[in-house]
Amino acid sequence: MVSRSQQSLSVLVSSTVAFTICFAIWMMFAVIGIPLKASLGLNETQFGLLVATPVLSGSLVRLPLGMLTDKVGGRIVFFLLMLACVVPIWLIGEATKFSQFLLLGLFVGLAGGSFSVGIAYVARWFSKGRQGFVMGIFGAGNSGAALTKFVAPTLVVAYGWQMVPKVYAAAMLVTALLFWLLSYQDEGHKVDSSITVKHQLAALKDPRVWKYCQYYSIVFGGYVALALWMTKYYITEYGFDIKIAALLAACFSLPGGLLRAFGGWLSDRFGAHPVTWWVMLISWVCLFFMSYPQTDLVVKTVRGDMQLHVGLNWWMFTALLFVMGVSWAFGKASVFKYISEEYPHNIGVISGIVGLVGGLGGFILPIMFGALVDFTGVNSSVFMLLWGITLVSLIWMYWTEIVPRRSASGVARRVSDRPPQIEGSMT
Repeated sequence: MVSRSQQSLSVLVSSTVAFTICFAIWMMFAVIGIPLKASLGLNETQFGLLVATPVLSGSLVRLPLGMLTDKVGGRIVFFLLMLACVVPIWLIGEATKFSQFLLLGLFVGLAGGSFSVGIAYVARWFSKGRQGFVMGIFGAGNSGAALTKFVAPTLVVAYGWQMVPKVYAAAMLVTALLFWLLSYQDEGHKVDSSITVKHQLAALKDPRVWKYCQYYSIVFGGYVALALWMTKYYITEYGFDIKIAALLAACFSLPGGLLRAFGGWLSDRFGAHPVTWWVMLISWVCLFFMSYPQTDLVVKTVRGDMQLHVGLNWWMFTALLFVMGVSWAFGKASVFKYISEEYPHNIGVISGIVGLVGGLGGFILPIMFGALVDFTGVNSSVFMLLWGITLVSLIWMYWTEIVPRRSASGVARRVSDRPPQIEGSMT
């Protein structure tokens, strides 16, 4: 007889591995999109659309999948979702037209919806005091983005880009079967059958949900967008080949995934708010420096013209990118710590909503990146956009969390400073 704790551990491990493979497949176009861009003659905006298409469908299904998970359980939903992606992944290797890649990308993108399924499935196997850490471990499956950057370039160079989707289709099938064998049915963890879709969607009226969506649109949506974009950025900005560019891009993707578990521990230890605040502040500073374009200046001096170059070299840029990846790993965990604390009974729905909006950020941002580069011709304009989005999050958090906390503490301090009241009167 397998104990409850052993079942919980098995669910956590099998779900995390499955999510890692799903995320690696979700990010597939970040690598194979580069040879496709050349062979199909795509501009920057079209490239952004190509790599972002799987993110669109993966984001849109997060809410219905989260609701379905609350209703019927995460194990069966996760398993069937993975099986449904196998054939579309394989067919990508047979596609020849831009429209075919976009259509198949929508089906492959369903793999990205696995997050809202797995996060709700895993969280319910553990106590509230451990959920931040556990959800962080599961969310470390984001490191699948780095896995793609290690595996896919090697396959592209050795066998051509067509081999990547075929290998990934086989990996998805094997992962789905192993997940079913190693996981357990989450009976007793579903919402009451009397809870309707209308009741579940009532969460959309809660302004706090939209605030968490804003936070997640940068720490996750921005993460997905840069995971898709950075390989090409290193090629165009610094002139690296695809293997070196993918390796350097993994300096962002890998910590952005693996350290999410530590971010969950920090959120359990110190709370969701302080972790998220520092994440946004550090990201804002990093993005400020990364936004500055490569600039050549000519300074007129008494001795003649003096040439100056201002801009980040590749190792300084990579260091800032690494710091931001670490920060966003913590932020992805801390946002879901907010959710597990404030919405314990409908975590599937809330995580679906937040995941949907965050994922849509991962879809819209690469397209905006491409449009900005086409319009301005400046590669670093993508970081200017992210800097502005981060600033919005900081302002929103300040006025809705920090100001009320200070007001409440001020009132409590004034009350405690009052002299004790003496009942009755002296005669």
